[in-house]
Amino acid sequence: MPSRLAAAAKSARAIGFTAVTAATIAALLAPPGALAQQTAPPNSWVEELVSAVVQIKTHINPEGRTVEGLGREREGSGIVIDTDGLILTIGYLMVEAYAAEVVDNKGHTVPASVVGYDHETGFGLLRTIEPLKLKPMVLGKSAQVKERDPVLIASYGGSAMVGAAYVVAKREFAGSWEYLLDEALFTAPAHPAWSGAALIGREGKLVGVGSLIVSDATAGNEKTPGNMFVPIDRLPPILGDLIADGRVAGPGRPWLGVNAEELRGRLLVGRVTPGGPADRAGIKRGDVIVGVQGEQPKSLADFYRKVWAQGPAGANVALDVLQDHEVRRLEVKSINRLDHLKLKSTF
Repeated sequence: MPSRLAAAAKSARAIGFTAVTAATIAALLAPPGALAQQTAPPNSWVEELVSAVVQIKTHINPEGRTVEGLGREREGSGIVIDTDGLILTIGYLMVEAYAAEVVDNKGHTVPASVVGYDHETGFGLLRTIEPLKLKPMVLGKSAQVKERDPVLIASYGGSAMVGAAYVVAKREFAGSWEYLLDEALFTAPAHPAWSGAALIGREGKLVGVGSLIVSDATAGNEKTPGNMFVPIDRLPPILGDLIADGRVAGPGRPWLGVNAEELRGRLLVGRVTPGGPADRAGIKRGDVIVGVQGEQPKSLADFYRKVWAQGPAGANVALDVLQDHEVRRLEVKSINRLDHLKLKSTF
């Protein structure tokens, strides 16, 4: 067993993860699920289904802006979605990569190139230099997934890394890195190898891509550990642009380079990206954001929406911040997040 998979298995045992059996998968994917109609032995179609989930290894530009937080060598899962070796994954595994490789469940390794990255969804695409002899996973409809639906979570490692879960929430998610999903998919129990993992619905189709492990999958007063997945319905509208140009067409949303968190009803700046727009405007770690264009944000998500309402990337955003015991108004000249990253290799 490769060391990375061994570590994932050890982590899985530590949090109580247990791989599901073929019989359990068959029960979860019962009628009207398409897989329930399979006549092949359960083990064979389970292996075929999860064979589309591969390992990705990426090597990041040493000058990359994300190296400090995410490292220069990254590993996780990806999902084969066409017959020409197109791999869908979560973008933080491959953003600013200059080289990548894909490993299938039989240990076969194929080099891959970077195709595209989208900050707004978090999706990333790679393509192997030669087609993989694997059956692609069919895209489902995340809009059709309902709370309490049974699902499977599959990371690299074959059936040993497939876990059963339930969708426990479909709700908004705001991340501190200027990231917002109007509706993310939350599942429980937690899967330990979530990065780029496939969320598989009752019809055996891909409905989400693994992004995070969270302590509050169910939200509310009762905290339940689980995972957050990016809904697959966010992919089709941008897929053509990502394949053609590596990014979504247009100026994009305004990006400030501020990591903020909600703390006792206040928006506290936890980090400012060095050299980013907020840094150049004079915003510092420990500042409290109290207004956008004179309007007080009610939450982190509301803060983002107020910033994005100022126009596309390049818009000036006036932030009112509590700094050194006084409120100051600082003008931030926003940019497109992608223009700050080292997406073009110089090697």
